Amino acid sequence: MLAWSKSIGRCTVSFISVLLTQLALFLVPLFFSASPILIQLTLSALVLVVVLGFGGWCKRLLGFNASAPAFVFCSIFFIWGVHIAIVRQAISPVMDVLFNVEMIMLIIGLFRIMLKDPGFVVSESFSLGKLNDNSVLGVQTHNESSLLQMRARYCKSCQTYVQGFDHHCPAFGNCIGQKNYVLFMVLLVGFITAEISYIVCSSQFTSKFRVLEENRVESGSILVMARSTLLFCVLQVLWQGPFLIWHVYCICFNIRTEEWVNWKNYPEFQLNASSLSGENYQETSFKNPHNKGVLQNVKEFLTLK
Repeated sequence: MLAWSKSIGRCTVSFISVLLTQLALFLVPLFFSASPILIQLTLSALVLVVVLGFGGWCKRLLGFNASAPAFVFCSIFFIWGVHIAIVRQAISPVMDVLFNVEMIMLIIGLFRIMLKDPGFVVSESFSLGKLNDNSVLGVQTHNESSLLQMRARYCKSCQTYVQGFDHHCPAFGNCIGQKNYVLFMVLLVGFITAEISYIVCSSQFTSKFRVLEENRVESGSILVMARSTLLFCVLQVLWQGPFLIWHVYCICFNIRTEEWVNWKNYPEFQLNASSLSGENYQETSFKNPHNKGVLQNVKEFLTLK
């Protein structure tokens, strides 16, 4: 019961945070509707940073905890609600059905990645006593299977080792590892696709808004809400796009984010060059022992088990 009450409290805080965030973004097109889209985007980004930063400070001050996955879910349902209540009035039935299907698939994907085992290492398979935060698995042979086993890394958030560990994703409340990396990429593409679809739909709504006004549809705040949610989705695409490109790069060269950032902690990624005569240091450079060529790397990614 205590765990349930804490979870409900964190979800409630996340719900309130989403409402406050969207309300703050609502003010940008309300007061700067005549400004160019770039100005509105810049102001929306600043407002988003200020609100999230101030909200985080208030939660720490008051001792409240929020749930990042709940924040994501609430944001999805908020955008979906605006689409159903406002935007769908001015778009084609095909676009409406397409967007609704995308949102349903997103929610299903979120539940799956939150519950799916990313590749947690169990003591029966590996000797965890030989590991520490910056070590690799204690495997002596360096054949193909042992190299795969050596890619188990320690996640401080989950306090366990994850095979093929890329990073811990707070938004999904789970690690991204060997067993859910493909699902993570599919879900990331799904988010970007759904956001672009909403941008197209809300753009059509704003362009046809004059026709809706002539038909005595309530205006004012409706148009502002459509524009503010459009700006929110554009901002999401602007950071998720480079994030997707980074992971495509990692897949093509068979490297994980954790390995790229902390490669100096993993001996198999270090290439020691001999120093010149009379000097007492060695130069350590990066090497990727897992890179088998782009085609083979992509094939290995698609066949991850």
